[in-house]
Amino acid sequence: MKLTLEKAKEINKDHVTEESLIIHSLNVCYAMGAMADHFGEDRDHWEAVGYLHDFDYQEYPEEHLKHTEEPLRETGVSEEDIHAILSHGYGIVNDVEPVNDLEKSLFTVDELTGIIQACARMRPNGITDLEVKSFMKKFKDKRFAAKCNRETIQKGCDMLGMEVKEVAGICIEGMRPHAGEIGLLGTGG
Repeated sequence: MKLTLEKAKEINKDHVTEESLIIHSLNVCYAMGAMADHFGEDRDHWEAVGYLHDFDYQEYPEEHLKHTEEPLRETGVSEEDIHAILSHGYGIVNDVEPVNDLEKSLFTVDELTGIIQACARMRPNGITDLEVKSFMKKFKDKRFAAKCNRETIQKGCDMLGMEVKEVAGICIEGMRPHAGEIGLLGTGG
């Protein structure tokens, strides 16, 4: 069965209930949709994988991705999609290497969207007028959104053969239409 966003939301609804984790899942979901468009792939499928990527995090934050495979397999998620989800932990919590554009994108945007979100939250107009240039200034400041691992982002961009600013631009554009839903309309209103 090909994973759809509708199915991913159904699977996640009992496992990801904290607002911050739901927002993060949506950020990654919309960034992945934009990456799918960039690569000419199935937007709904990539969004679904992005939405489901932290399936076990709320329940097992110290054992992230160790409680993912069997429960997702039982819901009918394909082995390919399970591998994609596991691969975002590559070199962090496991050795499941991202091998295709979907997996490399997920590995990259997971951390990248955290910096985009932090950047947008500081702006009067949120993400609605966030430019890549402003993002890159914050990206280079290691103290800003310090918990977001820039080495992981760079490693992912290298895997994709893309510059950080290019991936960031794609992700910002993917997240922008959903600014209200993801709480990034800004501080000015």
